[in-house]
Formats: sequence, C-alpha cells, structure tokens
Amino acid sequence: MAKTNFKSVDEYLATKPVSLQRTLAKVRRVIRDALPGAEEVISYQIPAYRLNGRVVIYFAGWAEHFSIYPATGRLVTTLGARVAPYVASKGTLRFPLSKPVPATLIGRIAKFRGNEVAGRLKAKTADRKRRAR
Repeated sequence: MAKTNFKSVDEYLATKPVSLQRTLAKVRRVIRDALPGAEEVISYQIPAYRLNGRVVIYFAGWAEHFSIYPATGRLVTTLGARVAPYVASKGTLRFPLSKPVPATLIGRIAKFRGNEVAGRLKAKTADRKRRAR
C-alpha cells in the first residue's frame, strides 16, 4: 500500500519516480520563488503553500501529469488563453509530463493565488472592523 501520511514535501516527493521528482522539484522551486513568505505544508496529503494561515496553492504529481489547485474562476478568467490548455476540471490545472514545465506560467498562477487570498483576508478584516463600529 502506498504511503499516505506525509510529514513533509520532501517525504511526498521521495515516494514519486525519479523523473517525476525532478519535475515536481522544479514546480516546487517556482512556487517558492513566487511566494517567498509562504509556509510549505502538507494538506490533503499533497504539497501546499500557506500565507497568513490560508492555503494559497497545492500541487501533486501523477503518472502522466502534475496538477495545480485551486484554479479559481477568477484565475481562469484573468489568465485566459494562457491556462486554457491546462484546465482539466473545475478547480484543477493539469500539466502533461510529456512537455516542459511552464515555469513562468506557474509563477504567475502562484502570485495570482497569493494576491487573491490576500485580497480576501483584507476584505474580511475590513468587514469585521465595520461590524465592530
């Protein structure tokens, strides 16, 4: 039975085939560069990056692709044609392993998600302040 109680991203990556490990390591680097203040965690047994207590982005490796989650409606609309070939289902971007990692695009996705989450936090904080008055 496959291991499913990962304690770290390194542990998660170590369970993948070597060729997939290299691809996922690149995805990991790109996300870390795009979100330098993010905490690297395991959530839902896959790698995730958290800012201010909120998960911003997840990634996972599969037999023939790697995925990035969540692909919000706003992200898909904003990045449009750039992400359209990778939209697999609601909330999922799927990148084939047969093609090079689109590092620039993944960096944009990570930054977009970071800004999206930060915007929600600001809106919640402002709403709480209004209610407290």
